[in-house]
Amino acid sequence: VTDAAASEAAIADTVQRHGRVDILVNNAGITRDQLMLRLKREDWDAVLATNLTSVYTLTQAVLKPMIRQRSGRIVCISSVVGQSGNPGQANYAASKAGLIGFAKAVALEVASRNITVNVVAPGMIETDMTGAIAEKAREAMLARIPVGRLGAPDEVAAAVSFLASDEAAYITGQVLAVNGGMYL
Repeated sequence: VTDAAASEAAIADTVQRHGRVDILVNNAGITRDQLMLRLKREDWDAVLATNLTSVYTLTQAVLKPMIRQRSGRIVCISSVVGQSGNPGQANYAASKAGLIGFAKAVALEVASRNITVNVVAPGMIETDMTGAIAEKAREAMLARIPVGRLGAPDEVAAAVSFLASDEAAYITGQVLAVNGGMYL
């Protein structure tokens, strides 16, 4: 997703093969965690390129056909960290918070064309990324989640599916938190 030409070509190919594009889910994400004092510029740049700049590229590419067809759904995957911050994740938090502002601005620009732009902000979800967290840190995070467990990928997928559906046609510019109450 950090190769703009490849991303634009993928969207163009989709439109050529199917005649339209109805849904874009911006879900690429990486971390390069480090305390700000030690954070290397290349780690900052890599996280922002993957987590935020790719969203700009892909969204801009789908907007042209969506505006022509006068419909579309765009869902960006942010994070609870984009809402609350987290020590050692200034780059990740900035990228995920940036998605929220980005989605709200674009939602205002394209709402009149029947295109919605929303955000899902997962908390701690059972993934490879959270599986790599040390046990002590994992226990500390679990203690901050009122429902007492990590979320399941299917729970995030259900939120995305809803926001991409016709049932969510009157919802735009919103952040749907899927975090078990971790950040209220």
